[in-house]
Amino acid sequence: MPFWGSKSTPTKAESDASSNDATDTKNDPVAAASQAAGTAWLEGHLHHLTEEQEQKLEGFKKLCEQNGYYRPERDGEKASHADATMLRFLRARKFDIDGAWGQFKDTEDWRRENAIESLYENIEVDAYEAARRMYPQWTGRRDRRGIPVYVFEIQHLNNKNMAAYKSTLSTETQQSSKVPERLLRLFALYENLLRFVMPLCSQLSRPNPETPITSSNNIVDVSGVGLKQFWDLKGHMQDASVLATAHYPETLDRIFIIGAPSFFPTVWGWIKRWFDPVTTSKIFILSAAEVKPTLTNFMDPSSIPKQYGGDLDWKWGDMPNLDEEARQVVGALETPAAEGETKPSFIKGPVLFNGNTIEVLGKVNGESRKSTLPAGALAQQGGPAATPVEKAAAQETSVAATEDEKVAAVQEDAAALKSEAETATNTVAV
Repeated sequence: MPFWGSKSTPTKAESDASSNDATDTKNDPVAAASQAAGTAWLEGHLHHLTEEQEQKLEGFKKLCEQNGYYRPERDGEKASHADATMLRFLRARKFDIDGAWGQFKDTEDWRRENAIESLYENIEVDAYEAARRMYPQWTGRRDRRGIPVYVFEIQHLNNKNMAAYKSTLSTETQQSSKVPERLLRLFALYENLLRFVMPLCSQLSRPNPETPITSSNNIVDVSGVGLKQFWDLKGHMQDASVLATAHYPETLDRIFIIGAPSFFPTVWGWIKRWFDPVTTSKIFILSAAEVKPTLTNFMDPSSIPKQYGGDLDWKWGDMPNLDEEARQVVGALETPAAEGETKPSFIKGPVLFNGNTIEVLGKVNGESRKSTLPAGALAQQGGPAATPVEKAAAQETSVAATEDEKVAAVQEDAAALKSEAETATNTVAV
């Protein structure tokens, strides 16, 4: 079943909210910032449940287990789905168990039919990177609550760039999938959010470390975009919004729209029909005067790109520019700044974060580059150690080394690091 046709029927509460949805294009950013600064936003999240919500969670898991869609933790094996994931579906349906079950079942069936995990793990790095440039991009930073910050600059999706992107798409689909390649690539980007960015951000310090990160913030810059360009991009943007609503529920925290032109109310009339009422309540359209104060209410200036009034050296198209804490955890995925550059380079393509390890995935020219790296640069006693990629980069004779050469270096030095660690452990034991 195509993803756009598998959304479950809205609950009565959602339908009522839709009928009362205001036509005003502007939510209150001040009130939203105040709410985000407290703990109210944690309601319905793990470790912040009411007694009734706890019971609903257990009932939901039991229903999914009875139907063969959930396996609880047992005999040392983790549950098939984390509680934080199950709660996303419950929150999306206002803790209506039957509604959550319908959407969860649709999503699990969709994932199997389209081999989503295999798709992410085996996508060509070049194809993944081409898609990344067409959708919101992670800056490598987080807001004050620890939620990752993405940026989407619409003006770059002009006719020339869109045509160039479409020319890279194959008319064939993945053998196990029934959907076009453009959508398969989009699925892979959402998987990166779920399987790398969110788990990594959940590992980092934040005000409420007991609750995993399960959503993202998005700065959407529509500066310089004309009505015709919006119209031409309608299908492109609708793909992402419908997919998120259907199969990645409750992964959006806020959208900040910047640079809205005078005709934007017309565009808003299209956009709000793509989202459910709860999602539209998370969209904030900011005037030029509101951009900096609103963003700084949500994010530290060091996490706001310079062009929006912050201090972050990041622009559209850049790979993530990690903060120091994140770099201590997944710095193995970076190479040192090249001559003339001011920041390290982050590896391209799909990756996974598993807490203690990082998996480099994807294919380069049809060859798998899969490898596993240790997470954390402070694993060795005596302070920070050079990451595998840093050591590999020191041996490079050219800053223009190809991506597959870098990955080969990562694999070799990861093995060396593991050997050094084992030697050190044996020495201590003696």
